[in-house]
Amino acid sequence: MQVTLAILKPSAIQRGILGEVISRFEKKGLQIVGMKMLNLTDNQLKIHYSHLVDKPYYGRIKDSMQASPVVVMALKGVDAVNVVRKITGATNGRDAVPGTIRGDFSISVQENIVHTSDSIETAELELKRFFETDEIFNYSQFNIRSIYAGDEY
Repeated sequence: MQVTLAILKPSAIQRGILGEVISRFEKKGLQIVGMKMLNLTDNQLKIHYSHLVDKPYYGRIKDSMQASPVVVMALKGVDAVNVVRKITGATNGRDAVPGTIRGDFSISVQENIVHTSDSIETAELELKRFFETDEIFNYSQFNIRSIYAGDEY
């Protein structure tokens, strides 16, 4: 099983759709193994978006991500990185297909509701960035047999 990161951005919080977004992940069968609300610091954002710090639009990203607290989530499941990315949809909400989180709730490239890790390696780094080891839980998911076939997990 993989664990991946999702950040519910200020656009999700300000619009009051946290529950709807979280329920998309839960209804798919992903297990929430960590979740907390926090304000992102300048340093956290510089590290998280290090590949974009020198871009002219970095200021827009920073302002957007600090408009309110965010909710960071650790989601666990078979092929979780890929599954979460598909549920989330294309980065630009205008390009995201209906049925995805961004396709249903976003019409912006920046105010696009959620950030998700794009690879297993990135997920590992991002989870460490936002969670202490004791903030990600390992617990039995009682309905796992109705989510996966016995040889899938």
